[in-house]
Amino acid sequence: MGKTHPFSFRRSSSTTRRRKTSKKVAESPLLMSQQSANTPSPSSPNNDERPVAGGGKPMAKPKKKAGGARLWMRFDRNGESELFECDKSTIIKRAGIPARDLRILGPVFSNSSNILAREKAMVVNLEYIKAIVTAEEVLLLDPLNHEVLPFVDQLRHQLSHKTHSNISGNRQLALRDTESNLSASGRWIPAPETSEALQAELPFEFQVLEVALEVVCTYLDSSVADLERDAYPVLDELAKNVSTKNLERVRSLKSNLTRLLARVQKVRDELEHLLDDDEDMTQLYLTRKWLQKQQSEGLLSGGVGSISFTNGSHHLRRLSSVKSGSMLTSANLNDDDVEDLEMLLEAYFMQLDGTRNKILSVREYIDDTEDYVNIQLDNQRNELIQLQLTLTIASFAIAVETLVAGWFGMNIPCRLYYIHGIFESFVGAITVASVMLFMIVLGYARWKKLLGS
Repeated sequence: MGKTHPFSFRRSSSTTRRRKTSKKVAESPLLMSQQSANTPSPSSPNNDERPVAGGGKPMAKPKKKAGGARLWMRFDRNGESELFECDKSTIIKRAGIPARDLRILGPVFSNSSNILAREKAMVVNLEYIKAIVTAEEVLLLDPLNHEVLPFVDQLRHQLSHKTHSNISGNRQLALRDTESNLSASGRWIPAPETSEALQAELPFEFQVLEVALEVVCTYLDSSVADLERDAYPVLDELAKNVSTKNLERVRSLKSNLTRLLARVQKVRDELEHLLDDDEDMTQLYLTRKWLQKQQSEGLLSGGVGSISFTNGSHHLRRLSSVKSGSMLTSANLNDDDVEDLEMLLEAYFMQLDGTRNKILSVREYIDDTEDYVNIQLDNQRNELIQLQLTLTIASFAIAVETLVAGWFGMNIPCRLYYIHGIFESFVGAITVASVMLFMIVLGYARWKKLLGS
């Protein structure tokens, strides 16, 4: 028995190996067919699909991107635009911003207002305008929204107009340089200064910011105007007639005014925050940083670009206005010079402050109307209290007469019962006494100023 066990064990194991080998041979055509089905052919259009290890379903990368992709519009310096869809990772790599900045542009922070300065970009979140601005392009989120369309049209018009102005300014500048060179040789008289359009140009990122602030301020101002147009008739009607319908209309009006005031206050606070921090305003000069980087790279590489840049910037001078300084002029200014941006922000800050004052004036009018209505209600309440007091005094006088009548209504022996014709005289005397009591108490109440005159 002891010899048969090893023999039987080896026999069974060899049988098991043969069975497994036969199974593998049988399954090998099926595995080869699955691998050939999962492997994309060179002529197949879906070459981006890669098979998963283990013979699973292929992974479709474009489908994953389409799930998180959003619609964007790109504007360049010349006003040329294009629509495209891409996901967050593509935008992060393209603009060089952290992922948390894209969350600010998301629906969670749709009611917030932020202007954030980054190393290579500026994140703008003003009301419905959500954009990423760099020194060379603008990436606008949800450009087909009906609220964003005015910004798109105005930005396209602004950039196209600036492009034509720059072309004409460059031509005039070249002509002036030629005439200056000719005058140096004594052949021509020097020409006067030109290229004012080029000098009056803001950097590209500030042009975009200016258009965004203008559109937002115009929208808020028009909303306040509509609110004022609807508010004053409703408040006047409430002052004339205090009813449930008028009170409900005023309540809805006041809630709309509170929301509008909060929106204006957010944009105003963001501009105030930037005006109070010169470092943040310095970081918003993207064109200046980009040109300084190009200039430093040119100096390190020994290129000619920096030399021509320095010679060309001689012909530009800085203007002290809201739109002063061209792109090249801004690059040659001091790094701490933020006067252009400061004047730009101050202009729209004052406009938003005026819009806020309009809202506050409407709210003061609402408060005055509510005070007037409360005075009216208090007056009516006082009149009701006086009427109640008058009726109480009259009830007291009538109760005294009723008390006397109740006494004589008892079966108590009295000589007055036997006097003929005394009933009318007695009832009249009691009534006169009650009226006199009423007048005395009423006069006392007026003397104590419990009742009006």
